[in-house]
Amino acid sequence: MKALVLPLIAPFFFFLSPCVGSIQTTQLSPGFRGSEMEWIDNNGLFLLSNSSGFAFGFTTYNSSDTTSFLVSVIHQGSGTIVWTANRDAPVSHSDEFVFDKDGSAYLKSGGDVIWSTNTSGQGATRMELLDSGNLVLLGGGDGSSSASPLWQSFDHPTDTLLSGQSFTKGMLLVSDPSDSGLRYHLRIDSEDAKLFAEFASPQLYWSMQRDARKIDNQVGGDIRSAVLESNSWNFYDQNQSRIWQFIVDSAETSENVTRMAVLDTSGSITFSILPSSGQGNPSSIKIPEDSCDTPEACHPYFICYPGIRCQCPSVLSLDSNCNPGNVSSCDPSTSFKLAKVDDGVGYFATSFVSPSAKSNVTGCKDACLDNCSCAALFYDEKSGSCFLFDQIGSFKQIQSNTASYTYIKVTSNADGGKGSNGQGSSGSKTLMIVLIISFMTVAVIAALVYLACRIHRRKKIPEPSQGSSEEDNFLEGLSGMPVRFSYRELQMATDDFSVKLGEGGFGSVYLGKLPDGTRIAVKKLESIGQGKKEFRSEVSIIGSIHHIHLVKLRGFCAEGAHRLLAYEYMAKGSLDRWIFKKNQRDFSLDWDKRYNIALGTAKGLAYLHEDCESKIVHCDIKPENVLLDDNYHAKVSDFGLAKLMTREQSHVFTTLRGTRGYLAPEWITNYAISEKSDVYSYGMVLLEIIGGRKNFDPAETSEKSHFPSYAFKKMEEGKLKEIFDANLIYNDMDGRMETAIKVALWCIQEDLYLRPSMTKVVQMLEGLQDVPQPPTSSQLGFRLYANAFKAISEEGTCSGSGPSDCNSDAFLSAVRLSGPR
Repeated sequence: MKALVLPLIAPFFFFLSPCVGSIQTTQLSPGFRGSEMEWIDNNGLFLLSNSSGFAFGFTTYNSSDTTSFLVSVIHQGSGTIVWTANRDAPVSHSDEFVFDKDGSAYLKSGGDVIWSTNTSGQGATRMELLDSGNLVLLGGGDGSSSASPLWQSFDHPTDTLLSGQSFTKGMLLVSDPSDSGLRYHLRIDSEDAKLFAEFASPQLYWSMQRDARKIDNQVGGDIRSAVLESNSWNFYDQNQSRIWQFIVDSAETSENVTRMAVLDTSGSITFSILPSSGQGNPSSIKIPEDSCDTPEACHPYFICYPGIRCQCPSVLSLDSNCNPGNVSSCDPSTSFKLAKVDDGVGYFATSFVSPSAKSNVTGCKDACLDNCSCAALFYDEKSGSCFLFDQIGSFKQIQSNTASYTYIKVTSNADGGKGSNGQGSSGSKTLMIVLIISFMTVAVIAALVYLACRIHRRKKIPEPSQGSSEEDNFLEGLSGMPVRFSYRELQMATDDFSVKLGEGGFGSVYLGKLPDGTRIAVKKLESIGQGKKEFRSEVSIIGSIHHIHLVKLRGFCAEGAHRLLAYEYMAKGSLDRWIFKKNQRDFSLDWDKRYNIALGTAKGLAYLHEDCESKIVHCDIKPENVLLDDNYHAKVSDFGLAKLMTREQSHVFTTLRGTRGYLAPEWITNYAISEKSDVYSYGMVLLEIIGGRKNFDPAETSEKSHFPSYAFKKMEEGKLKEIFDANLIYNDMDGRMETAIKVALWCIQEDLYLRPSMTKVVQMLEGLQDVPQPPTSSQLGFRLYANAFKAISEEGTCSGSGPSDCNSDAFLSAVRLSGPR
């Protein structure tokens, strides 16, 4: 009877099983797929470790959102999430986790893959969750877990490290965002473990090398990995010799106990033991030791006192939010001043960064006021060190034997914290009335003078042409348009264009000074027939975007036949004057400055390509268009040839534009261009920064005359030092040398699909992503490319000139092109 009944009811249970939950397993095979709602009876968890101490599956995004899910490894005894695949991209209950038959595991949301192990074709036969909490993909069919994983979660940590997990150079531990949205990250950098706050310019706030609590074993080489073992965090060199030991708990623990280190939302690393049930056992040891040494111990601009007591500085005490105003604005219509913060106040980052300059306190204050990105300065009188920061966390009360000063930038309407003391109130009212009457009188006089000037100018200036009317309509239709100056205003600001700073493709640039004292650089377009289109492009593109690494357009003039552009003044001029030395006695940029310039330029281009409403291709990246401020911070300039693309466009055809020597091959081969064309130009500039020479120099030997070909050859031979500027002093162990060269050679690949995006370039330069060995670029391709330049020049710029002209610096490095393709 039982044999008859079971076949009859089996189909019923087959259809019912998805509704009553699925069975958890300790191993997944290729072909698995499932969503959260299929495992709802198991709290979304479908894979267990052998001891069931850890589980893998869908977990809720947070306690307040039960409709969004993460795919995570969770410690079941404490309910602690120790690793997450999709931390910043939660999915819905119907989205699927897949382990496909090709051996790749991935997570799909709305039909798109948002996370993947990228192991297709590598022979993965099973997925397991080890008792250590490590999620692994294994190959082979013997069922053994001892083989090296094809992929493992331990190689891709989120904010947690577990016992036995090796944190190696190139990895990144990143916190969840704090309430303000700030994240923190840990990385091994320059043979040291360091913590950074991810401000616009990352700020270092702790390093293991400077932590007095570590035990220095005085053996071995440079730090390459860190492992949490027993009751200590141990740091090893490449030979696995222990260099440092950091005790995280006074009590020794058995091998069966799992510890974890978590980089939390406050920026601290905390240590604890994961229990079999209930809450964890936190250690009293944390990093940094003093909570006031973290960037957000208090709100920005508050002073942190021992015991994490927060107090607003007296200079901002009259503001209910302790807010200095929008001090990061570079708007010329807003004026700022510096307000002194209470004595004995310091900032965590000054102990870890090099000073922006060596100066006296007056020079330090002037440097901050001249830099619109500067939010605060710290000055040490004993050493003369001046520190400038573009973003501020919380301050710290310090005890110091030397005089130090802290100033913050505030809007000029702030009262500097001086409140009323109850005396002279009637006198203040009288003064206020007098000021109001005076202001109204001046306003009436100014209005009359303005009307008189307008009437006079209408009589003096001829009616604009039809073309000007069309241009006025175009300019007036722009949203967020910068200040529009009259020609007379800029003529007065430049002292009738008396101080020339340089010459560009369509005109000359002059030094100017606005009535409020702000220095500007005024570009006067002289060949307006050719430059009218570039003028419109410059105003419409750069006038609507704002970034720390893009030159700010302060205003423009379009009056009659006059076309002028007013930019923020960049005191150090263009990059070419600093890297192309005429003789050995000329001042040369050191390697740190060069690397930061390369990184800043990359960030500016990444913003144009990725973060603007329309994708912006600059089309003319070269050292002459990278400008430097007082502190040698780089800003991209000259958007006259830029091309706008919609987010849906991957390529676009346009007229030939740019400068020979920096043009990507697709310009010459009549192929559609894209943001990858800028990547190529950037790679050429990066090579010039590294080598301190132009990419084509006929004065060099035939082998070295074309620098990119020479660089690829030396990379193949493993002689990277020969690519570097011989006059540079650098540390042989500085990994940034090899990184910069490899990034440059990736960027100048002839195949545009091999070139990385500028966002990826930034990540590689910041050490957030490994840089693989670039493929060798075809030498034949370089020769064909150079011949294409020669052919163009014989039809255009170099026609009628001798061969020596076409092989000059101007031929391959400094001739701007603009014409039909």
